Amino acid sequence: MLPTSAGPTVLDALQTPAACLFDLDGLLLDTEPLHGRAWAEAAAHFGAQLSPSQLLELRGRRRQDCASEVDSWLPSAVGNDALLAIQQPIARKLLPKAPAMPGAESLIQTCIHRGIPMALVTSSSRDAVEFKSAPHPWLSSIQERVYGDDPELNRGKPDPQPFVLAAQRLGSNADQCWALEDSKAGTTAALAAGCQVWVLDLTIEQNVLGRNPCKISTLDVVQNALLRTGD
Repeated sequence: MLPTSAGPTVLDALQTPAACLFDLDGLLLDTEPLHGRAWAEAAAHFGAQLSPSQLLELRGRRRQDCASEVDSWLPSAVGNDALLAIQQPIARKLLPKAPAMPGAESLIQTCIHRGIPMALVTSSSRDAVEFKSAPHPWLSSIQERVYGDDPELNRGKPDPQPFVLAAQRLGSNADQCWALEDSKAGTTAALAAGCQVWVLDLTIEQNVLGRNPCKISTLDVVQNALLRTGD
């Protein structure tokens, strides 16, 4: 495992969370490169070449919000429906091939063994989650879910409402929960909700555990933290 930051860290003061609130794309499933490819190909169909920074801005956001953003980047706006008519078939072909992120299934099993309630807090719609998660039956262990098209959800990430709603459904307050994210939008939402946030960033060389959010290079860090809170 990569070294952690020197000196006392937030791990020393952590309590067992009331619940763990998991993002899906880029956190439990390695879908983000595939989502990016689908948006890039759809934009190219309408004459735009999306940059890596633009694709990064789409991560963690709801489908309609992404479509509106991409539409604004086109040489001539075509509207969300026309854009999604191209993007969605590409995404549906690619996303069921996405593998689990390293350590994801083991982390879920640790929560089960520790009796820690879990919720999926995703910007993906219910139907999108179903076809992405079909090859991964272990995801069915997370029974409470807040989808991007949840009827009780008025605002998606980066608004804190998805995490607040998930915590409420589990009978907890968000500030008693751990949220696991990988995107800027999701991290902003979880912090605003008051969660202890763990941000998975595969590009970092050293875990940063001295503040909230904690930045981690692998989900094993969170699993080890959960085990430590039981000491």
